[in-house]
Amino acid sequence: MHRSKLEIHIDILRALAEHGPLKLTHVMYKVNINGSTLKDYLEFLIKQGLVEEKTSGKKRSVYAVTQRGRIVIKAFEELKPVLPITQETLVFL
Repeated sequence: MHRSKLEIHIDILRALAEHGPLKLTHVMYKVNINGSTLKDYLEFLIKQGLVEEKTSGKKRSVYAVTQRGRIVIKAFEELKPVLPITQETLVFL
């Protein structure tokens, strides 16, 4: 099954909300996406204020969902049953 960009963004936010903060490779495995593609998605989510990059331990980057990101997850969960989500729907994410 092909996921829309919106669904991938939400999957990343959910993984970080449930398991985060996480290193890039851990997000990759939880969301089932390759590293270079994930970096693009994370860059977008960071610019939107939904994810933040933190330094952990030996200057390693970890990613965490922000409060705004948690609000987006909740809003998506409320909309999903009443709004069919497709690739063309909701391009904002």
